[in-house]
Amino acid sequence: MGKLRARMRSRRVATDVSVMRKRLIKLSICLAFVAGLLWAAAPVHAQQKLVVDSPTMKAGAMMARDYTPDGRNVSPPLTWSSIPAGTREFAVVCEDFDAGNPPPFVHWVIYKIPGSAKGLPENIPIDTSVPMPADVAGAVQGLNGFKRAMYRGPAPPPGKPHGYHFVVYALDAALDLKPNLTRAELLDVIKGHVLAQGEIVPVYERKPLTKP
Repeated sequence: MGKLRARMRSRRVATDVSVMRKRLIKLSICLAFVAGLLWAAAPVHAQQKLVVDSPTMKAGAMMARDYTPDGRNVSPPLTWSSIPAGTREFAVVCEDFDAGNPPPFVHWVIYKIPGSAKGLPENIPIDTSVPMPADVAGAVQGLNGFKRAMYRGPAPPPGKPHGYHFVVYALDAALDLKPNLTRAELLDVIKGHVLAQGEIVPVYERKPLTKP
């Protein structure tokens, strides 16, 4: 009788261990799945900070009309420093978190900028038949919020200044990026390759029209 009880107890223990093992395996699979979802939804996080500046724009200050449709609508010059070792390419996005449905509204996407570049010159060509300046040869423009592969400057509704985030990403690889990527597509592709990022945020406000 004692042997039978011992055998039955042993079987119960083995069954409990097997059930627990199966539960742990299921829990591990669920945790891995959740972790994958969180990683996919996470924004691009840089390990270091780039110092982004401009010879013609200041953070928090009004942008010149030349960089808007109220003026020449040309892209502004940018510079960056504190570049981490191993940088192979740069990408730049200009976005307005005060506009868009949903925000941000995208004014510029440009990538495949050589890792040797220290910035972008003013007036990047709109016409794809016009070569890029020598220092940024090979750079490619993606689609802005107007579905155009070009810089399109600020034109917010009158009455409220909007901030324009010129975000620069330093990448650890020369990625095979096709032309005409959107901001979302670009950020998805460069995820895991961002060594550093930084931004400069000037503002622009259009004044209400005054009656004569």
